[in-house]
Amino acid sequence: MIITRTPFRISFAGGGSDMADYYEKYGGSVVSVTINKYMYLTIHPYFKQDECFIKYSKTENTKNVDEIKHPIIKDIFKRYNLQGVDFSSIADIPAGTGLASSSAFTVGLINLCNAYTDKYMNKSDIAELACKIEIEDLHEPIGKQDQYACACGGLNFIEFYKDGVVDVEKLYLMSNAYHSLERNLLMFYTGITRKAGNVLAETKKTLENGDAKVQNLHKMVALSKELKEELLKGNIDAMGDILHRGWIYKKELNGMVSNPDIDYYYNLAIKNGASGGKLLGAGGGGFLLFYAQEDKKEQLRKALSDLKEINFQFDNKGTSIIYYNKLALYKE
Repeated sequence: MIITRTPFRISFAGGGSDMADYYEKYGGSVVSVTINKYMYLTIHPYFKQDECFIKYSKTENTKNVDEIKHPIIKDIFKRYNLQGVDFSSIADIPAGTGLASSSAFTVGLINLCNAYTDKYMNKSDIAELACKIEIEDLHEPIGKQDQYACACGGLNFIEFYKDGVVDVEKLYLMSNAYHSLERNLLMFYTGITRKAGNVLAETKKTLENGDAKVQNLHKMVALSKELKEELLKGNIDAMGDILHRGWIYKKELNGMVSNPDIDYYYNLAIKNGASGGKLLGAGGGGFLLFYAQEDKKEQLRKALSDLKEINFQFDNKGTSIIYYNKLALYKE
């Protein structure tokens, strides 16, 4: 049996600039961090060597790879020529909540299949293959930041160049600033799940049409660069204001990003100690993230007490093999 663990990510600034329709014209950048909420994937030889037994939110028992219904599993199993395996997945957080669960799944599955077939890829190569599978093979209207964030792990400034090259720059903060940033971020579950592709498809239309709202994305990219500089200077309180400005730009860019319930909780948080925040992921549902200074956190928690708070810490490892035992292979 082999088990991989791949972290989910929180994106702070620049989201949307990782889509090809934007970065191929202008270049893009984001600041994000991975957290200790994970996608776990396991693989083991199946007793029936001519079949695949697959368990995720559904269960599939297939005679061949072409019968697999899950598009990501089907694509990757075909790519690695896998047969006769027992595969399963489990996650700390539900899908459709803005934490990059789909890309964490893809990245983790590539890592898993590499280990199972005795192949090696570095984390950047895993991320790039995940991008190819999700964007080119499966035609998902998404960008590249999630795959690189989940694969590489940590607090990063990720830059997307016009030629498609991606550069991941680790942001090394002083220890006290790093831990204060970690403590002053609070995340609350709205109870709303949604498919990110539906929201991102609307953003993609804006980019394709050259809409004037593209100016908002330029501002969001500028915020990612500003946030990088402020964090490196140790000014973590800049996070609140930058999150707030980015949230305003994002809502103006795409009307599907928010709704009256989300706006209600966001405004309530701002009135009760948060200096800024945003809805994580593409928008439409999932998790609200807020920044609040230490002396304002309890007031914020009380104001949002009817939402579920999710405690977290930062993750620095990215996708990892956490269990490896290939001795117990079935033999004829």
